[in-house]
Amino acid sequence: MTFDQLNINSPLAKALEDLGYTHPTTIQHRVFPVVMSGRDVCGIAQTGTGKTFAYLLPCLRQWKFDKNKDPQILIIVPTRELAIQIAEGLEGLAYFTDVSSIAVYGGGDGNSFAAEKKALTSGADIVVCTPGRMIAHLNMGYVKLKGLKYLVLDEADRMLDMGFSDDIAKIITYL
Repeated sequence: MTFDQLNINSPLAKALEDLGYTHPTTIQHRVFPVVMSGRDVCGIAQTGTGKTFAYLLPCLRQWKFDKNKDPQILIIVPTRELAIQIAEGLEGLAYFTDVSSIAVYGGGDGNSFAAEKKALTSGADIVVCTPGRMIAHLNMGYVKLKGLKYLVLDEADRMLDMGFSDDIAKIITYL
């Protein structure tokens, strides 16, 4: 199977071509139709098999982003390193689109928190975040998640092992 057979729209197809991808991996091939049908999915695969694009591609393909200042996709991850990695992959994948995104994670200075706040209040379409940092922003009252279309728990098993269950539950109360 090729990405063409998945009816990937032009901007995404161009980005995939520029990134050197021509065929979906097994996890991408299996997850894509499930997400496109609007159902929940739990995908398990080894590192390096394309899990990130397995959920990003159908999410980006599925609908046109509403320009209502609310995030459309929230991706919760256990570590800042993973948040940065996903944000970088997303930047390449969404290069030819008008999709905006922000990585929200702790460990930075006050300037990074201010930049995150600005992006969250001015309309980032996709937010990739660690639980603690997202809760800090939510507690301040300016993040609106009512218009969210997709919630992704990347490395959910690891987040549960690390004790983030209560944090994830708290974030979900804002949806």
